Amino acid sequence: MPFLSVNVDHVATVREARRGSHPCVLEAAALAEAGGADGITVHLREDRRHVQDADVRALRKAVKTRLNFEMAATNEMVAMAIAVKPDSAMLVPERRQELTTEGGLDVAGALANIREVVKRISGAGIPVSVFIDADPRQVEAAKAAGASVCELHTGPWAHVFSHAGQGPELERLAKAAAMVRAAGMQLNAGHALDRFNVGPIAALQGLRELHIGHSIVGRAIMVGMREAVREMKAAMAAGVAS
Repeated sequence: MPFLSVNVDHVATVREARRGSHPCVLEAAALAEAGGADGITVHLREDRRHVQDADVRALRKAVKTRLNFEMAATNEMVAMAIAVKPDSAMLVPERRQELTTEGGLDVAGALANIREVVKRISGAGIPVSVFIDADPRQVEAAKAAGASVCELHTGPWAHVFSHAGQGPELERLAKAAAMVRAAGMQLNAGHALDRFNVGPIAALQGLRELHIGHSIVGRAIMVGMREAVREMKAAMAAGVAS
C-alpha cells in the first residue's frame, strides 16, 4: 500500500478568492492527517496565487506526518526550501499562465541547472524529487541530476482513463516505473488522480507514495476532509488488492 500525501494548495485557492483567512490551510492539513494522510504537500508558486510564504512556514511547524514542498528550480525557492527544511522537496515545472502543472519537468533539457539545484537542496539534508513525464530520457536525466526520488506525471493516464487509450498509457507508466526502481530512485506518482482512476496507479510495482490534491479538496467540500482522505485511501487499497 503506497503512502498518500495530500496537497492542500486548493484550500488556499478558495481562501485567496476573498483574501481572507478561511478556509484555513493548517486546519485542512490537520484534518487530512486525522483522516489517514501519510503526509502533506504544498506548492509555493512564484506568483503566490494560492499558498503564501507564511503558510509554508506554519505548515512546517504544524504537520505531524511529513511535509513535501513543491517548488520551481529557482534561487528564490531553493532559499525557501533550505530555510524551511521540509521532509522532501519536489522540483516541478511552472508557468504563470497555466491553471495547473501541465507536464513533467524537462530535466534532460536543463540538466546542468537541475543538477546544481539538487546539489544545493540535498546538501542541506533534504531529499529531492523531480516531477517528470513517464519518459525514459527523463528518468535517465533524473538519475544523472542526482535526484533520490522520481514522481511520475499521471495526468495523461487520468485524461484517457475512461477511453480505449488507457492500456498503452498504463504500460508506459509501468515501464518508466521499472526504470526508476532499477536506477535506485524512490518511485512516486501523482497529478489528476481521483478515487475512480487511482486504483491501477496505486498498484504499480514498487510505488512508494502518491501525491493527490485537487480531487480530495473538491470531494472534501461535499463530505469533509477526513472522509475525503479516507475514501481515497480505500480506493488505493482496493486497487492494490485487485
